[in-house]
Amino acid sequence: MKKIKLIIEQGEDGKLWGRIERDDNLLTEYASSMPVLEKKMKKLLENFHKITDVEFDYHYDVSAFFENFDFLKQTKIAELSGINTGLLRQYASGVKHPSPAQAKKIEIAIHKLAKELEAVSLYAA
Repeated sequence: MKKIKLIIEQGEDGKLWGRIERDDNLLTEYASSMPVLEKKMKKLLENFHKITDVEFDYHYDVSAFFENFDFLKQTKIAELSGINTGLLRQYASGVKHPSPAQAKKIEIAIHKLAKELEAVSLYAA
């Protein structure tokens, strides 16, 4: 199985755009949901590069991330990243775009939250 980097961005129209760079080719497609986008990108890889067994390594822009993981509280991620909540909301909505340094702070905060969740144990009485 090949693991291929899939970059996901959210367009101004709310659609998710995916792109893959492969053998000096740029493959792009859009969809209204991740499952549909993934299916379309796999079809492009099959048609243009004869790749049928693929797993994607997802790389999101900030607005696409929050669209796909809309159950996460932006307030908590802003707090963990040290970014103003209003500014993070603007990044999430696509009104503003973070610098690479700001995006890295957000990524670190998300990973920290994931580690905290991974350590949780639930008890049922």
